[in-house]
Amino acid sequence: MIRYATENDFELLNKYDKHICETELRECIKAKRILIMFNGESFIGWLRFNLFWDNIPFMNMLYFLEDYREKGYGSQLASFWEQEMKKSKYNIVLTSTKSNEQAQFFYRRIGYVDCGSLLLPNEPLEIILLKNIV
Repeated sequence: MIRYATENDFELLNKYDKHICETELRECIKAKRILIMFNGESFIGWLRFNLFWDNIPFMNMLYFLEDYREKGYGSQLASFWEQEMKKSKYNIVLTSTKSNEQAQFFYRRIGYVDCGSLLLPNEPLEIILLKNIV
């Protein structure tokens, strides 16, 4: 099952998502910018997004608990999100990953293409990826 997170999910998400402060996590929940996924009754992962330039959906985080990785759940959750963005009349979506991470190969496999990069001091190259969802 996939659904938008609610305030009741705050403690659960806060336990696992260490890339965001509590205040921002609450704001993302309130804005319906987090999707959570379950396998039966078990929480298995989430997708958090925002809007790049205030008008392009940008997937900030796609994360699954260790036991649920490489089982097709990432493709399912990303596809669900893309369909939600399409229903909201968006034509493209973005995400990014570091050049030293395996996630780049996953995103390319599900239809994302490289469209740019960002180089921050003392960090690997951040690859920006785009997918046309029309």
